[in-house]
Amino acid sequence: MWSFFARDPIKDFNYEILPENQEKSGIWTLSRGKRKTTGEPVSVFMYEVSQGTEEQTQLAKAAFKRTKTLRHPNILSYVDGLETEKSLYIVTEPVTTLAAHLKLQAEKGGASDLEVSWGLHQIVKALSFLVNDCHLNHNNLGMWAVFVDRAGEWKLGGLDHVTSDQGDSTSLPPPKVISPDLERYDPPESPGNGGDKWTGDVWRLGCLIWEVFNGSLPRASSLRSLGKIPKQLVPHYCELVGANPKIRPNPARFLLNCRPPGGFMNNSFVESCLFLEEIQIKEPAEKQQFFQDLSENLDSFPEVFCKHKVLPQLLTAFEFGNAGAVVLTPLFKVGKYLSAEEYQQKIIPVIVKMFSSTDRAMRIRLLQQMEQFIQYLNEAAVNSQIFPHVVHGFTDTNPAIREQTVKSMLLLAPKLNETNLNQELMRHFARLQARDDQGPIRCNTTVCLGKIAPYLNAGLRQRVLISAFSRATKDPFPASRAAGVLGFAATHQYYSVAESANRILPTLCTLTVDPDKNVRDQAFKAIKSFLSKLETVSEDPSKLAEIEKDVTASAQTGGSAATWAGWAVTGVSSLTSKLIRNAPAGSETPPAENSPVPQPAAGPVPTNTASKGVQQDRSYVSCQRLHPVLSSAQEGVRLASDYKWDGAEGKSATSDLFILVFRKYRKCISNNHAFTPSGLSKAELAKKKREERRKELEAKRAERKAAKGPLKLGARKLD
Repeated sequence: MWSFFARDPIKDFNYEILPENQEKSGIWTLSRGKRKTTGEPVSVFMYEVSQGTEEQTQLAKAAFKRTKTLRHPNILSYVDGLETEKSLYIVTEPVTTLAAHLKLQAEKGGASDLEVSWGLHQIVKALSFLVNDCHLNHNNLGMWAVFVDRAGEWKLGGLDHVTSDQGDSTSLPPPKVISPDLERYDPPESPGNGGDKWTGDVWRLGCLIWEVFNGSLPRASSLRSLGKIPKQLVPHYCELVGANPKIRPNPARFLLNCRPPGGFMNNSFVESCLFLEEIQIKEPAEKQQFFQDLSENLDSFPEVFCKHKVLPQLLTAFEFGNAGAVVLTPLFKVGKYLSAEEYQQKIIPVIVKMFSSTDRAMRIRLLQQMEQFIQYLNEAAVNSQIFPHVVHGFTDTNPAIREQTVKSMLLLAPKLNETNLNQELMRHFARLQARDDQGPIRCNTTVCLGKIAPYLNAGLRQRVLISAFSRATKDPFPASRAAGVLGFAATHQYYSVAESANRILPTLCTLTVDPDKNVRDQAFKAIKSFLSKLETVSEDPSKLAEIEKDVTASAQTGGSAATWAGWAVTGVSSLTSKLIRNAPAGSETPPAENSPVPQPAAGPVPTNTASKGVQQDRSYVSCQRLHPVLSSAQEGVRLASDYKWDGAEGKSATSDLFILVFRKYRKCISNNHAFTPSGLSKAELAKKKREERRKELEAKRAERKAAKGPLKLGARKLD
């Protein structure tokens, strides 16, 4: 029982002290530690009573008291503590000494002026708090009393010698009594001989500034040599170490002197840090503007500051501050500094939540920047939490969102499961390809399908691609027809020889008389490619198995489709942009569900007479310069039932249709030279004349009837 009351309190201490990387800090030993229950990292300042003198023990107890009671953002944060007869433990936030931090920065090329300016700003602000608000003197300011946290922010510590400027009941020994080497940091005047209460602390502040830029101070006289101190800081530094104590400025005054335009502490980094410290009380408009400007400045900020200071504020602003889409750009920029594990823990949960947002600006920013975070998303999260929200973009009334949703499928397709990829996605692609009123979106849908073809189910792929690309070749938008042709060429390995001969070649042949020359050129190239394939098998039937080896190949996994993606960039991308600019009026109308081969327009319509629908489409197309069609970073298809693939009867009917269309165009070419000067074929021109003749006859009948006048009551019509 007595052993229970006599147990060592250190064993019940809630923190584990790690023996490695211990540093000496005055009378204290600084060690790394962690909380036993959560593993949270901390720093532990230890003092052993048995190894110190009576004066040192007195200072340790005074420091324990001051650290526990003084609370300020720029003063070392107290977490926990333990005081026994044998030892004292002060647990703080994880920090390292300033000397160790600067040494590490020197190995990387040296600390930047931005980082030092903010660090000194924090120390001077903490000193001003002690002097002006708490009426205390630090009496121990120096490199050994400054610590740096994980975000690279400087914190004031070393509170061993803090005294009240109104007099203490107990006197503490000065630093030079404990360590004679510290005498060179004492001001030249005698204690209490002239000057204000802060004169000693601001003198030591000048010594700290000298050591930050020039290394350890060898002697007090070295302060006259400026060394590497920046020019903007020199006049204010000279005031700190002036021989006359009466001209040394108050710490608060020193901050103001360094903050005018062009001053050492007036830069984007300090301004951003000050805003982040007061972000909770800022107006929403100010926050929006700040986050918009932040992404431009992040490249010059220290990496650790971005990770541990900026990132938490961005996450908080999105979670509780309704910052919206404006935080996405800086968020993804900071995310580059994180490891894969940190990215999963901190950013992925936020991204998943963002996809459920109804904010259109948020959704389109996420889709545009998906390439930056897609590699961190696992398949389970994509299929259950992200894809169900993304597909709403296919039916959005905003064309830009529909376009970005289509492009995002290039990145999501490798992670989609069987149902989402081969059924849900194909259903949306089929609707876009058949009914969307924007030509570029129909074109992008076709191109996207061609690029995700390797991921489709092998049993469904051949039928999906043939029907989808065939539909694209009948689209009134020239770039969509070109995309259909190039889609066939890019996925040629997925078609059997029989399908190539019976379905693909007849479809391509109809495009050899397309009104657009670029489409005709692409069609001829594709036809030659397929004919070469058929000739190879015809000459050597044994090569059939090798040529058709990919027809029934299993769907590929992520990343395998990128090797052939260049066809869209080099072929359709330039072609599409050119065709969009030169598209004739009326060519942007959406295709019908079962639209026939597009008829050539009678001629280009002047821009000022274009219909409202065409003007809207052109205004949308102009936006493609920001997000080019078929971009290299992000480059539908209907289900089998939608395309009537099931059954031999449907296949036969489709084949007969292709034969009829092919014969019709072959007859046009041989008899009518394809097209008349007006742009119409001879058959179409004859039909047009018959229609005009019929209207003339109806008009003449109406004139004769009007000339006879109305019938009289009881009269009988004789003619």
